[in-house]
Amino acid sequence: MKVVVIDDDPTGSQTVHSCPLLLRWDVETLRRGLRQPSSLLFLLADTRALTPTDAAERNRSIAAALDQALLREGLARDQVLLVSRGDSTLRGHGVREPEALQASFGPFDATLHVPAFLEGGRTTVNGVHLLHGEPVHTTPFAKDRLFGFSSSDLAGWLEEKSDGTIAAASVLRMSGRELDAACGAGLPQLIDRLRCFQANVSVVVDAERQEQLNALAAAVRALQGEKRFLFRSAASMVKALADPGPPPLDAKGLVALRRRAAHGTALPGLVMVGSHVPLADRQLDRLLAAPGCAGLELPVHRIARVLEGPTPDLLLADLERVWLQQLRALLDAGATPVLFTSRGELRCASEHEGRRLSCALAALMGRLAAAFAPDLGYLISKGGITTQTLLAGGLSLESVQLEGQLLPGLSLVRPSGGPCSDLPILTFPGNLGGADTLRDAWQRMEAG
Repeated sequence: MKVVVIDDDPTGSQTVHSCPLLLRWDVETLRRGLRQPSSLLFLLADTRALTPTDAAERNRSIAAALDQALLREGLARDQVLLVSRGDSTLRGHGVREPEALQASFGPFDATLHVPAFLEGGRTTVNGVHLLHGEPVHTTPFAKDRLFGFSSSDLAGWLEEKSDGTIAAASVLRMSGRELDAACGAGLPQLIDRLRCFQANVSVVVDAERQEQLNALAAAVRALQGEKRFLFRSAASMVKALADPGPPPLDAKGLVALRRRAAHGTALPGLVMVGSHVPLADRQLDRLLAAPGCAGLELPVHRIARVLEGPTPDLLLADLERVWLQQLRALLDAGATPVLFTSRGELRCASEHEGRRLSCALAALMGRLAAAFAPDLGYLISKGGITTQTLLAGGLSLESVQLEGQLLPGLSLVRPSGGPCSDLPILTFPGNLGGADTLRDAWQRMEAG
């Protein structure tokens, strides 16, 4: 069974390793991905950067291409377990995307919502989703400008996000007690319960321990060919379903992937920070205070005015030349440049304008980083949209290979071929870690 993950940003592969991450999903690229020996295939769809309508359409187009790829490879739909990977703090199109996949790749017997990301302190207890023990609706993530919400009870959250199409009373719950029993002698009972699901019922799943999710995955595998399930989950459920085994490289092995010049000298690094959640702000402050780092701020208000002006391409190109010169000067001085957008979110006239500005800023950062990528030893990219745009746009990559995690939830990937071949790129979610995690990651990569 191949586990195919449609990831709404490029940071969701944070619990697995040794698999390809595809940045394109045309039929031939998908066929090559399906032939890979790994049991896991990630498609970095970047749908969190899209409007709900566009996100649904992208999921439908991926499903259509996947159908064609499976047909040409002689595979059936029931030989694929499909996961719609979403954010563990409940931001994103958590209802719209599974709906699109049910319509285009279904029918499914159930959609199981499993947002727990245990490595990052996200758990679900009695149907309530928690961040380090606190209901997630009380955290800053629930106040997200585009994806805010008011309930940590997942059944209520589904009702809220579906505008009442999914009634909270119709949502089934899979309790931690039930999963604990399945870890022992109760697995047949869990299999029987899953066998009863039908008509794409919505199910919310408790999780406090990886063993609980492993038991659920075992029950799902036991029903392969008999029942079809769709998952909307964070990264911990992906790990349970794919069962990747121990990683071939530990943290020491991963940092040793830092590229070196022909004479053996370690090549310099570059850090990018595009995420604007409060945690990212604190992490950026700690990093900039570290000796050896030097910040280069991209002024968002000024860039927005340029983009709204009569000749945005010409004016932005002039600014880019200045920033490239400044980055080169920092590298020549032996510092690690930290490229970041000015803090705080600019209030735009509409949601569409806000998304357009976010994408333009990510594209700008991607171009600036890509200009130096052939001469870098490593690159750290913080923020989902920022990282996706760097990989697919700035570096023009079709795929990368996932090597493993430097720290819990921080995946290191490498492209193969081209001027950036084997460049270690650390993908860093905006919502992960503590105040010192970004600085810790940088220090580890610097040490090599």
